[in-house]
Amino acid sequence: MPDGPLSGVRVLDVSTILAGPLASSLLGEFGAEVIKIEHPADGDPARLYPPLADGVSAAWAMVGRNKRSVTVDLHHADAAHLVGRLAATADVVVTNFRPATLRRFRIDFEDLLAYRRDLVMVHVSAFGRTGPYADRPGFARVAEAFAGLTHRTGDPDGPPVFAGYPVADGVTGMYAAFAAMLALRQRDRTGEPQLADIPLYEPLLRMMEDFVVEYGATGRSRARQGNQNPHISPNSLYRTRDGRWLALPASTEQMWRRLVRVMDAPDLAVHDSMTARLAHREEIEARVAAFVAAHDLEPLMSLLVEAGVAAGPVNTAADLCADPHIRARGSVVEVAEGDGVPRLMQAPAGRFSGFDGTTGTRAPALGEHTTDVLRDVLGLPAEEIDDLRHRGVV
Repeated sequence: MPDGPLSGVRVLDVSTILAGPLASSLLGEFGAEVIKIEHPADGDPARLYPPLADGVSAAWAMVGRNKRSVTVDLHHADAAHLVGRLAATADVVVTNFRPATLRRFRIDFEDLLAYRRDLVMVHVSAFGRTGPYADRPGFARVAEAFAGLTHRTGDPDGPPVFAGYPVADGVTGMYAAFAAMLALRQRDRTGEPQLADIPLYEPLLRMMEDFVVEYGATGRSRARQGNQNPHISPNSLYRTRDGRWLALPASTEQMWRRLVRVMDAPDLAVHDSMTARLAHREEIEARVAAFVAAHDLEPLMSLLVEAGVAAGPVNTAADLCADPHIRARGSVVEVAEGDGVPRLMQAPAGRFSGFDGTTGTRAPALGEHTTDVLRDVLGLPAEEIDDLRHRGVV
């Protein structure tokens, strides 16, 4: 396979768990060389998230792919200089420690500029580098609650509910990879160093385009509506006769007209605007629910697809891995790990005309590349590497 579009870009990943590592993983999928810094004792805590396979998280096969693992104890007095020397060889540093922690480790943006004057740093943190909450700890669920996403999720008469996955980590990880591209572009245009300050909550806040503007226009905060969409009806999850669930969002006038024809419900056509359908939501949702409940999933999907109605099943992981479309596009792949056992994992997202994403190299063992990187990237002799190990720096 030809080199990816980020071939020649070196990323120093000084982050843990999900959002920061996801950003560097995405860059690695498209050609960047990623050197991951981990604590010598336990490494990234994500290595130990259940379920475990031979003592390592099964998910590590995906989280750690396309990276080389170098162990450095950031608490050691000599670690900052070693990280600085590695940063001098890197185009981008990705980190997600709190601002105060970076300062304490002496590897903050200003510290690393002493080693590379045109460095790009992408700093993911819970609340960002500025403002009164800058040094508060936080994880994805804290950010989701803070940004208002959790307030909107759940049934109207029930408590707020987390999404089924820590959305803030995923959204912010992708946004941080995008920020790295923006910062590299600006660095290349100006020759100046770039700092991208990405709080976990801000990409979520940006994503919910209706949340703040609606409050500004009405003075009311959008409340929980369960599976209903505040702006669209019908738009919900409906149960089929065989006990499956179907997502069916009639998001446009054309889609609504197609659905009415499939349902053979000409009396519903009178609701010929979204405003009218929202005003009669209860009636419309009940009619659609009854229609779906009268059919098994697969025959109903065939009927809807033939009519051009957007709809889809609520898939489990097993459903996804067996789905013919997933298989045809290669959205899920099998990758052999170090023990030779193939692991199922997601492929890089998207298909491109001029290049491919890649699952690349397998996830590394803890510290697997410490000697190689210190020798080949920094040019350290064997005796100096041995001394660093003896003193507990690496």
